Amino acid sequence: MSPASTLIASDTWVPATWDEYLSALDDPAHVKSKGYYSNGRMRLEMQLSIGFDHSKDRSTISLAVNLYGILKGIPFTILDNCSFRKTGYVEFQPDLACYVGPKATAIPNGTDVVSLEEYPVPDLVVEVAKSSLLDDRTVKRVLYEEVGIAEYWIVKVETAEVLAYQMSDRGSQRIDTSLIFPGLEIATLDQALQLSRSQDQSQVGAWLMGLFQSANS
Repeated sequence: MSPASTLIASDTWVPATWDEYLSALDDPAHVKSKGYYSNGRMRLEMQLSIGFDHSKDRSTISLAVNLYGILKGIPFTILDNCSFRKTGYVEFQPDLACYVGPKATAIPNGTDVVSLEEYPVPDLVVEVAKSSLLDDRTVKRVLYEEVGIAEYWIVKVETAEVLAYQMSDRGSQRIDTSLIFPGLEIATLDQALQLSRSQDQSQVGAWLMGLFQSANS
């Protein structure tokens, strides 16, 4: 077992070579950790620390995206905790990632870690922030700008709202309406999260369906 892998503090960025990062991921102590690597630093996030609120908000956002895509006839594939890697350079494992349009079928079945040397980056990534908000708004945001993600959402668990960014030319700016899912207002995601605080997902889903269907009429 590599000494570098056993001394890694979780939920913080630390200097590391690519080989040290892979060694840390292989350490049984980190078997359930999410891994990020960028610009010679790595971050391991303990999956065991993810609680009810975080999981519920992730599910609510996934529900909203699924219903919107289906009702609007937008081809998409949404992925939960999938790893994306460019060997020696970068790895990220967002809470949710989405391929839209022609890219919806870009990744074949049987793929493990998605190689960014073979396949495109996702169109959208989502990070759910309960204790990681500062990191999600800074270091991870820069990471996603650099790899060419088109749209980035940060779900703020404490306030039940979404910060959405359009990304281009290694920069980003706040948006109020999704460009990846045209017409989907970020305020609608906020409302869905707020409803989920007092209603179950069947009720939240019914509200979303009614809203999306009325927009078509």
